[in-house]
Amino acid sequence: MRFFIFPQGDAGVKPTPVGKRMSPKLEFSSKARVASVDALRGAVMIIMALDHTREFFHSGAMSSSPEDLTRTTAVLFFTRWITHFCAPVFMLTAGIGAFFWLRRGRTKNQLAHFLWTRGLWLVVLELTVLRLAMNFSLMTGIVLLSILWALGWSMVALGFLFRLPVGVLATLSIAVISGHNLADKVMASEFGSFAFVWNILHQPGVFRVGEVPVLAAYPLVPWVAVMALGFCLGQILTLDPRERRWWLVRIGLSVSAAFLLIRAINGYGDPVPWSSRVPGMTLLSFLRCTKYPPSLDFLLMTLGPALLLLVWFDRLTFQRTNPLIVFGRVPLFYFLVHLFVIHGLTIPFALVQYGHAGFLLNPLPSLGGLAKLYPPDYGYPLWVVYPVWIAIVALLYPLCLWFSRLKERRSDWWLSYL
Repeated sequence: MRFFIFPQGDAGVKPTPVGKRMSPKLEFSSKARVASVDALRGAVMIIMALDHTREFFHSGAMSSSPEDLTRTTAVLFFTRWITHFCAPVFMLTAGIGAFFWLRRGRTKNQLAHFLWTRGLWLVVLELTVLRLAMNFSLMTGIVLLSILWALGWSMVALGFLFRLPVGVLATLSIAVISGHNLADKVMASEFGSFAFVWNILHQPGVFRVGEVPVLAAYPLVPWVAVMALGFCLGQILTLDPRERRWWLVRIGLSVSAAFLLIRAINGYGDPVPWSSRVPGMTLLSFLRCTKYPPSLDFLLMTLGPALLLLVWFDRLTFQRTNPLIVFGRVPLFYFLVHLFVIHGLTIPFALVQYGHAGFLLNPLPSLGGLAKLYPPDYGYPLWVVYPVWIAIVALLYPLCLWFSRLKERRSDWWLSYL
């Protein structure tokens, strides 16, 4: 499972008074936004919908992983792989958004309160609305701790961490991202009755709360560090366009080069080394980096190109009605609605294909449900997934455009939580 982000800050420039030396940093108005950040987030949200459509519709998702090199195809593998950029970008831009939120004349105490309340709100949404969207029920299926859970607690943590000096916070964030794979050999079982704590922090796994099974799919380390690093990156985005692009290009190229080098060495950076044992799958094995929790290789592979894409977007001019901008400015609203739409569309498809759809009241096999409760041939070919995905994005556009304009017109406090 996969994604949300913060309201963005801005690039509205106030004129420099005559006779005063221009500062290398820009002044930000309360209504301005960094369009390139919105566009980057909007792009990955569109891509995210592809992965969720695949999970709900593709027949292969019911029985195997698209990254199982013994069973996958190149097209199926890259259908999944391209969506790996979503979670890291969401985490990074959430940190950027927090930085700009503070620059809009708020105090540090106000930012801390907003991060804590917004973070806890996301955790509540994970356990209620998101669970309902995935299962059509709040009572059946395993309790999944996924992207909103990780985003929420990362925001709560950032509510404390952002008070550190930027240099210290950046150093600590990079250290956690670079070194957390040293803990891969530590097993949750070593902690006895406190094994669930390690599941939540670093090792994905199932534990029970009473009789209810809970899957910690998104361990918090190092997602907290990625969000904190985004907060530090906000400093660079306040520079004038030429200077910030200079920095972003060099950082993006350095991170991408680090991925190629560390992954090629194949000694540290991911718990699953790449291999050439499966004929014709060497490149796919090289790119098959661990997401749960995100390994060093995984984060280098995704964040480097994402920063380079941000530079490209920074050179473009976007209309307010551009889909990238529209989706990027209402991420949580888009995220929740698109899951209901995708899951809802499985009903008419099932009625046409199988003549009934009652089995859809049970969790999908691709999401941990029991396969025996579904038709043995449930699902559709991959070529069906793509047009369904495009149709879903098209359906969401007018609704998200309406909500985006509503947020521009009104300043009700509750709108900041959607």
